[in-house]
Amino acid sequence: MDRSKVIFGNKISNTTYKKAIKNKKKFIKKFGDDSNKNYPIGIRSNPIIGPALGVKEIVLEDNGEQIDIDKALIVGNIRMGFGHYRISMAIASAAKHLGYTPYWLDLHDYKESTGGKVISHLNNLYSFGSRLSQKSKLFNKFYWEPLNSEGFRKLTYNSADQKVSELMAPVLKNIPKNIPYAATHVWPAQAAIHAGFTNVVNVIPDNWPMALHLAEGSKHAVQTPSSYFGYKTLNGMGKKTLKPMPDGQLFEVGHYIDHEIVTNIEDDCIKRLDRINNGKALRVLITVGGAGAQREMFVKIINQLIPLVNNNKAVLLINVGDHKKVWDELCSDIPLLKESTTEHMNNWQDTLDFSSQAINGEIKGIHTFYHQDIYAAVYSTNLLMRASDILATKPSELAFYPVPKLMIKRVGGHEAWGAVRAAEIGDGTIECDTSDKIELMLNLMFTEKNILRMMTENILKAHNIGTYNGAYRVIELLKNK
Repeated sequence: MDRSKVIFGNKISNTTYKKAIKNKKKFIKKFGDDSNKNYPIGIRSNPIIGPALGVKEIVLEDNGEQIDIDKALIVGNIRMGFGHYRISMAIASAAKHLGYTPYWLDLHDYKESTGGKVISHLNNLYSFGSRLSQKSKLFNKFYWEPLNSEGFRKLTYNSADQKVSELMAPVLKNIPKNIPYAATHVWPAQAAIHAGFTNVVNVIPDNWPMALHLAEGSKHAVQTPSSYFGYKTLNGMGKKTLKPMPDGQLFEVGHYIDHEIVTNIEDDCIKRLDRINNGKALRVLITVGGAGAQREMFVKIINQLIPLVNNNKAVLLINVGDHKKVWDELCSDIPLLKESTTEHMNNWQDTLDFSSQAINGEIKGIHTFYHQDIYAAVYSTNLLMRASDILATKPSELAFYPVPKLMIKRVGGHEAWGAVRAAEIGDGTIECDTSDKIELMLNLMFTEKNILRMMTENILKAHNIGTYNGAYRVIELLKNK
């Protein structure tokens, strides 16, 4: 079946199909054709998330270690920003808890393959666009926002993507095709279907339905009811009403959250309520994106919080991920920041020790975290959020996590709906898209206890009805083939 010609019974025009073929040929001309190459497969342990999540990595080398087929569950992913890795960690965590060995398969990591080169090229273009959207209001308004909300929404876009993702399938040739396979980005899902995998769940991110995320032949998992109805009807994905997704191919499962976070929601919320109700210092966690997006907003947040830190009313935690340059720029913008901060720089054990202390005891001051290793850069936020009372972040994948959230301006129109979801559940604010709105909301969070108390209680309510159990349910979909 050519999945670029017909998508869920909806025929694609010949003009669009020919463009898809032409696009694929363009990439072959640029990066080569490895469709007949026989890639070896090996396994290596992951030193950062291996101990906690049981993760092993699939590598393109014959190192003697093989996949344990009886216990294996593949987590197919791409590092494209931190969000897809974060979802992957949640799926791996749930898989381990339910008795599987999660095997990490990052198509972006296979840089010698044609697919890896294509992904790297497209990722660079997306990162450039993301950075430019923060610098140019005109580019953001007239190109970036429309592309991320409406351009990626069309079924014609999926047609082109399906043809390109055929180039990503060769590296999967020597992996047994009956292994359960959860894909946290659409390309690994499409590649798995093209390669012949028979049990694939496409773990869809965000809360805005877009044809970009479709991988026909897999089961599709979404996090929210509104997303379910949008995907079910392929709403807005064509010029006219389309044939819907067939029964049994789409499931609303809830938010994709790590087992370690879900099982500790009640204890963590009790500790938050204790700090809120008894006037203890509130912990604010700031996660700065790799592109340094919204830097001006973060600078203003930090400047607003420093006096509260000095008066023991706040504790500030800053995670700059794997981008040391971002920390250097923040220190340049705020001259007093570096000398006032305890730095946790590229020392994973130190971060583990601090996180444990923060969850179970008292902390004070300003602490900054940087890790060159991508796994540590992402997972450190997961550890620190458990000890935090406020997470200041753009409404990306973190919008779905069970921690009170201050939602700052989005990067890309699709992210707006993450803030809508958080605000409706009541575990996050509306999107505060200007510095004035952020300053007001942050001030209210510190001066009116009922706001954080309400958010924390809403997390407990949502937890009681299984809102944060999406990762477990993805594994159940794979079990019930």
